[in-house]
Amino acid sequence: MLKLFKRKEKKPVANAVVPKHIAFICDGNRRWAEARGLPPLMGHKAGIANFENLVDWYIARGVTTITFFVFSTENWNRSKEEVDYLMDLFYTELKKNKKHALDKNLRYRVVGSRTRLPKKLAQMCDDLEESSADNTGGTVVFALNYGGIDEIVDAANAAIKAGKPVTRETFETFMDTGDLLPVDLMVRTSNEIRISNFLLWKLAYAELMFVPEHWPELVKSEKIWQRTLDEFARRNRRFGGGKKANYAGKAKK
Repeated sequence: MLKLFKRKEKKPVANAVVPKHIAFICDGNRRWAEARGLPPLMGHKAGIANFENLVDWYIARGVTTITFFVFSTENWNRSKEEVDYLMDLFYTELKKNKKHALDKNLRYRVVGSRTRLPKKLAQMCDDLEESSADNTGGTVVFALNYGGIDEIVDAANAAIKAGKPVTRETFETFMDTGDLLPVDLMVRTSNEIRISNFLLWKLAYAELMFVPEHWPELVKSEKIWQRTLDEFARRNRRFGGGKKANYAGKAKK
């Protein structure tokens, strides 16, 4: 009887289309820790464990850009203790990523405003970007002190200052994320079903996927990584098109 209610695992899609740009909203670190009786800040540390293996796994399967939303412009509203901990954690992680960029020929980008970041962290962001700028094996992006609305407003002001009309393509040149591919698949963890001011321009035609696992679970699970690719392969992306229908509602062959 129990078998009737058991969730069936979907089979991988043969010859599957792979998203070129996958973006993650890394949610649920504190909830993961609290569920295990750990201090909430330990969830953030667990959230970076195995990070580089995740990157290497997706790159090996044809993904060329991976973006992680790690700190929003609204996250400054958290406690000083948590913010300070995160700033130190980001500094340590980016320092380690510099070696990863060199070893794997990866380009690293950090998008978002540097203005409120600690000086040493802002400098590390610049150093990581500059030292990996010419690498061609794939692009890894951290959205740090990032807000999608702010990015668009800042780009609009920069375009106005330039004094020239813009097209959709030229407007992107004023954006922090302008050099990045459009997002094909956005994945958010921890059963949160919203996009929270993340990459608003680049998400215009993205497929959205919301998973129940907290981020520290996803970052370590190859099974979940494969599930994201399989789910994307099953989506029918029409970009506003699709089968034409006559006025009776019957699809034309």
